[in-house]
Amino acid sequence: MRRSKAPLAPLFERAYRAPMHDVAGKTLIVLLSGGLDSMVCAGLAREAGARIVALTIDYNQRHRVELESAARIAATVGAAEHIVLPLDLRRFGGSALTADIDVPKDGVGSDVPVTYVPARNLIFLSLTLGLAEARRAQDIVIGVNALDYSGYPDCRPDFIAGFEDLARLATRDGDQGVDFRIHAPLQHMTKADIAAEAARLGMDAGMSWSCYDPTPDGLHCGYCDSCRLRSKGFADAGLTDPTRYAVGS
Repeated sequence: MRRSKAPLAPLFERAYRAPMHDVAGKTLIVLLSGGLDSMVCAGLAREAGARIVALTIDYNQRHRVELESAARIAATVGAAEHIVLPLDLRRFGGSALTADIDVPKDGVGSDVPVTYVPARNLIFLSLTLGLAEARRAQDIVIGVNALDYSGYPDCRPDFIAGFEDLARLATRDGDQGVDFRIHAPLQHMTKADIAAEAARLGMDAGMSWSCYDPTPDGLHCGYCDSCRLRSKGFADAGLTDPTRYAVGS
């Protein structure tokens, strides 16, 4: 029998609820890019006592070195399973990360930058949801952030809350009463907060990767939005930045 659907709470209210609660001993799907944010999410999942299943999307991104970082992080947190899923978004293009478009190096602006990958988090969360349903899990964690970030629309709290509703409506498990929970523990943290959280968790931030445009010799460029935000985060937190930059950011 299908359950009756309760009225939806306002998206804004549900987007601000406490994250990463009640996951001890449960399978938690971690969307693991290999960046600092996803590394901290994986560390929080380990701290919470969850059984971690990590999903990394190889979307043929310009900064493919982050895939190596994801593998190191998955091993460090003791992931029970780490899936690297190929998805060639270069066939779509439309972004400096998936097409022959220069990565901006002139600082973080007020508009959505060309490094935005069309619908990326929507696509990735859909794949993560499919994995969750296949593993009979109901908890997913994603490292989106709505404070010190590049202005991507798919990092906003109302998107995360809206996807939770979509997960219930679009799946067999949701139709049978499973409430999927999308945890976004970094949603309202600054980059300084995130860098400090990595230190608190005892994680080596140097194994994560942030740069959108790596140099041929494997360094962070130091000038792209992601490098600037990362560097500023460590500086604001009063922490030593372990990142190797080609130039000062």
